[in-house]
Amino acid sequence: MRAYAGGIELRKRGFTLVELLVVIAIIGVLMGLLLPAVQMAREAARRTQCQNNLRQIGLALLNHEGSRQQFPAGWITRRSDVLDPDFEQPGYAWGFTILPNLELGNLYDQFNRNLRVNDVGHYPLIRTYLTTFACPSDIGPNTAIPAEILEDGDHLLHDPPPAPLPEIAKSNYLGVFGTVEISPTVIESDGMFFRNSKLRMAQVTDGSSNTFFVGERSSDLGISTWSGVMHEIPEPIARVMGTCDHLPNTTSGHFEDFGSHHPQGANFVMVDGSTRLVSDEISSEAYLAMASRSGKEVNLNE
Repeated sequence: MRAYAGGIELRKRGFTLVELLVVIAIIGVLMGLLLPAVQMAREAARRTQCQNNLRQIGLALLNHEGSRQQFPAGWITRRSDVLDPDFEQPGYAWGFTILPNLELGNLYDQFNRNLRVNDVGHYPLIRTYLTTFACPSDIGPNTAIPAEILEDGDHLLHDPPPAPLPEIAKSNYLGVFGTVEISPTVIESDGMFFRNSKLRMAQVTDGSSNTFFVGERSSDLGISTWSGVMHEIPEPIARVMGTCDHLPNTTSGHFEDFGSHHPQGANFVMVDGSTRLVSDEISSEAYLAMASRSGKEVNLNE
């Protein structure tokens, strides 16, 4: 189409099909380059938030030790030398114990600590989702009924319990049990938390900056919780404890291992309150050394 203005020929032009396809292709390439960068930035923010959560937990544990002259027990039972589940009550775990130190004293005070943690009157409380105990990168539900644990490496699928169970809030942070496999027959372990543990800072002879305090676990194989040990569910102790007998994120791992959805590792808080991302490729020797509180392996390198 041609138009004339003052004797000058004017032409109206638009994009040709080829030009339009080129522009679309360029936009597609730019989006392909930009999206991974955006995803990486978002994951970096989530990893930082996860470390901040662990730092708060670490400080709460240190404040508890400062005021009580001992760290919280991994979980509380009536007796520490008997394996009968009747004596394993009330079951309150370290995460519950530090609620007042996390400015959650109101929730803490609503529990009747003379009753077991999963007493029916506590059902509304143990399904309370606390963001401080949750990793933003974990894709699992915030609450779940812990009916079973998915198949994990060479462990068989755990059977669901015979009776209905309460819905519990998840936690992605587990107390470090040490280097040994979690078992109801283990009375004491070499980590910072175990049954009725009453450790003090002076007992961490490997050094507070060299010893794991609390580590991260995803919900891929099953839900963990902050509230306590409930012997009616499969793997009750591993719901609040983690062990370092396998490296983080190992493909042949078990439910009680540590791991995360962060690339290349899992977050831990050390006994001195510092946090670090522990690589999937850490040496077994260094990993086990940091899991024990008094193994005399302080000079090992990661």
